[in-house]
Amino acid sequence: MVHSQERGPRTVAGLVTSAKMDKTIAVRVERKVAHPLYRKYVKRFTKLYVHDEDNICQEMDRVLIQECRPISKTKSWRLIKKLEPNQSVWGP
Repeated sequence: MVHSQERGPRTVAGLVTSAKMDKTIAVRVERKVAHPLYRKYVKRFTKLYVHDEDNICQEMDRVLIQECRPISKTKSWRLIKKLEPNQSVWGP
């Protein structure tokens, strides 16, 4: 008998690159992947559109975002909280 483990929605941290839209921010998320030949870790970036209901974010803010149902054609993430500049993503 196989039990599937239910995981919650993905949560990632990123940097706000644009806050010019109404209730939407663009967030740059960084991940590190190993180069297939040289095995050195290389940074890769993804631009995600995030729902910001109260328009509280500005450019260069660090934010914590969570995956959700599609809100529009390009927006399927929502803002969880705005992080302090030196605050850890998972810590207090």
